[in-house]
Amino acid sequence: MALTPTTILTLSLLLLLPILSSAKVVEEEQFSEELLLKPLPDRKILTHFHFQTEAPISDHSFARHHSLFPKSIAQLVKKFHIKAMELSFTQGRWNYERWGGFDPISSQNAKPPGVELWAVFDVPSHQVDTCWKNLTHSLSGLFCASINVLESSSSYSAPKWASQSALGSLRYGTLPREAVCTENLTPWLKLLPCRDKAGLSALMDRPSIYRSFYHSQRLHLTTSTAPADGLDSGVILEQTLTVVFQPNIQRAGISYPDDIKIQPSWSLSSIFGRKISGRCVLAKSSNVYLQVEKGLVTQLENLEKNKVAYDSNDTGTEVLRRNLGFELSITPDRVHRELEKSSSILYEYSIKGYNDTEQFDLGLIWKHPIVWSSPHAPLYASRFLMGIGNERGSIAISLKSTDLTKGFIAANNVEEKYEKPHAVTDFVEKMSVSPSEDKVSPGMMELVLRFPCEMKSAVLNIEFDKGFLHIDEYPPDANQGFDIPSAIISFPDFHAALQFPNNSISISPILSKLQEKSPVLSYTEVLLVPLTTPDFSELQRRKDF
Repeated sequence: MALTPTTILTLSLLLLLPILSSAKVVEEEQFSEELLLKPLPDRKILTHFHFQTEAPISDHSFARHHSLFPKSIAQLVKKFHIKAMELSFTQGRWNYERWGGFDPISSQNAKPPGVELWAVFDVPSHQVDTCWKNLTHSLSGLFCASINVLESSSSYSAPKWASQSALGSLRYGTLPREAVCTENLTPWLKLLPCRDKAGLSALMDRPSIYRSFYHSQRLHLTTSTAPADGLDSGVILEQTLTVVFQPNIQRAGISYPDDIKIQPSWSLSSIFGRKISGRCVLAKSSNVYLQVEKGLVTQLENLEKNKVAYDSNDTGTEVLRRNLGFELSITPDRVHRELEKSSSILYEYSIKGYNDTEQFDLGLIWKHPIVWSSPHAPLYASRFLMGIGNERGSIAISLKSTDLTKGFIAANNVEEKYEKPHAVTDFVEKMSVSPSEDKVSPGMMELVLRFPCEMKSAVLNIEFDKGFLHIDEYPPDANQGFDIPSAIISFPDFHAALQFPNNSISISPILSKLQEKSPVLSYTEVLLVPLTTPDFSELQRRKDF
């Protein structure tokens, strides 16, 4: 993972979206399915499904007939002139402190609760709002959700600094209170060539997914651009499902004292209640990956150094499969190591040779208690409400330095200075404020803050006045309050990416995504602001008179 060698930490409180077009030329329709598994430090397991479908758009048959690419999505691209789009349905909140915030999975797939939608249109600026409204209605019917609520101009925004190339053509909206259920997952699965009948998608057991601590289904659409002439050559559709499970405790046959908690062993059948019976026959590649992140690799190496029985000269696959920390039930087909020493390791398994008689059921058995931590973003961000009463209030965003910032200071020999507290306004590099207009547009603030690396903590306080609404503007449950969507925090000088040798780069789309340099993003909590509510019964009685 790359860090920019600078003594200044740049923080953007704005929407920075990965909407850059790919330079890949799409010549024919292709489909691939992959699954990434990763143990987490707090005794949980991360499962990340990644499906990618590609289709060329150079011929006149685009959006009319397809063998692999979903026709409904192709029609949306053609009718509304979509350049890029992302839609996510999320239940739960990503735990940045325990699950990490400085890796490709958390930066690209950790989403805010509810529904998040952004889109870039290739139309004149005066037609963008019309395309956005029509798109929300189409997606609402396609995914059985209330996305059509975002058609109102008071429910979406047009960020200015998200991307200069998409200036004026980008629209963004969220529904924090939207409930996520199987009615949203079923149409999402129908976009896959094999649906959930074969391949890796057959693992998706509905009760297991919706009992998880966190799950987020995501649909990301980009237009691929040919490097020769710069014209659109194809459309790439990515469908991801990220789920965090708590495995059932399965001891590895070794007893430990009660005060030492070993990681729970698991297998695919114990997590999903199913095994993989083979690949989707329409998939060009079908692989399963097990990632051992950097912190865990370091602890395993320290454990092995303390054991005399470990042969440090043996680097065969059997040693990689059987180490002192855990044991894998199946020998990996390939092993990918990062270029840096003591960095993460990827075990690759091909599903091509498995069928109904010989099913794939990868399992991991822990043999020794190991404690490690996931890589964190430069700052922890937390947001909360302040103030009492029904007249005024404020929103506070708290930023605290993490171990990444401390290590960055030590690596660059930055001298820590203990000075008097400063005002946050001293570090504001740019600021854009779009005041809200009643019943017309929401309020939006975009900030670029530049902090010194030795900063310990900072608090950004935004005050506001509470207003009175018309009786027709209150939601059905008026006493519950109004939701303020999550704030998006970006670290432009820090990029989350894994670095593998050139010989490890294959046609695997998920490996390509893990190696892409993407800005580190994090989302804050959703806030619930209570407002003064009238006596609806009294108002109704007055209407009757």
